[in-house]
Amino acid sequence: MTNPRPGRLGLAGRLFAAQTLVVLVGAVTLGFVAAAVGPAIFRDHLHRASTQVGADAARHVEEAYASASAISLGVALLAALVAALAVSAYVARRVAHPVGQLAAAAADVADGHYETRVGVPGTGREFATVALAFNTMAARLDEVEATRRRLLADLGHELRTPLATIEAYVDAAEDGVSVADEDTWAVLRTQTNRLRRLAEDIAAVSLAEEHQLDLHPRRLAAEDLVGAAVAAAQPRYAAKGVRLQERVGGGVGDVEVDPERMGQVLSNLLDNALRHTATGGTVTVSVHRNATGVRFTVADTGEGIPTEHLPHVFERFYRADPARDRDRGGSGIGLAIARAIVIDHGGQITAASAGPRTGATFTVTLPPLDSRPG
Repeated sequence: MTNPRPGRLGLAGRLFAAQTLVVLVGAVTLGFVAAAVGPAIFRDHLHRASTQVGADAARHVEEAYASASAISLGVALLAALVAALAVSAYVARRVAHPVGQLAAAAADVADGHYETRVGVPGTGREFATVALAFNTMAARLDEVEATRRRLLADLGHELRTPLATIEAYVDAAEDGVSVADEDTWAVLRTQTNRLRRLAEDIAAVSLAEEHQLDLHPRRLAAEDLVGAAVAAAQPRYAAKGVRLQERVGGGVGDVEVDPERMGQVLSNLLDNALRHTATGGTVTVSVHRNATGVRFTVADTGEGIPTEHLPHVFERFYRADPARDRDRGGSGIGLAIARAIVIDHGGQITAASAGPRTGATFTVTLPPLDSRPG
């Protein structure tokens, strides 16, 4: 959406110019009609007078002039009034139309029609700015509503599978079809753990996005943070046959973070990379310092991310492949939690990929110690 082109006059200037135009139109009309009608009437009266003008003739000339002036001015004023009313009506219509359009669109949005948009009127910079701001607001509300619908649908799907499994086992136990052996308890335990993790993830991302996380930052070496995350993820990587390697740049130094929360960020990124990297692939965790701060990078050789999905990967419940199995695809909350935690630390997180089957790179940038938010 482009910004409106600034006009030479704002709203106040345009209204003043409009009123000036009305006065000028009235004055020009008055002068034109007076000049056209007055002299003709005056010459007619003079023609009736004799060539030798006496007292009576003089009075007649004066009366003729006064009469001509009165008639001409009366006609001129009437014509000027009509012209002024026409110009005023045009100006009022030009001003009132976008306001009425905006009011109608606002009523539509209030009724839940977030796809409503208004046209950008050519009545000045202020009206154009209001129209564009309204369209931006409506678009954001439309996106929020779409996210809400998708969140509820995905949440229902996430709950349906474990609940259906638990319900099936309970019904089977009640009917005497199955017995409560170790396998049954294992399945029930797995499904209840899945529900617990989902509830914890939703609570965590809600707290993080509302900036209500209880952070306890302290100073520690950046390479220790990476080492701990790699050590914790190594068994999962070994089980799948994916190589996990660590690279630490020289002179990285310390960062001031909540170790548990930032460890959660790196763990989520490593789990995401493992989930999308096939057996035999490689995931590289690196950390180095540059002018903007300390950068943690998790790069994989996996499936990659299509370009159109990159802006959405940090949204809750978002999946580039909606058909992906939920157990393999994860809950779709991990990256949203990671982004919220990083933002709470005053940092940035980005995703990059050249496309499908080219791998993906996630980068977390934390500010230098002397620029951390207070």
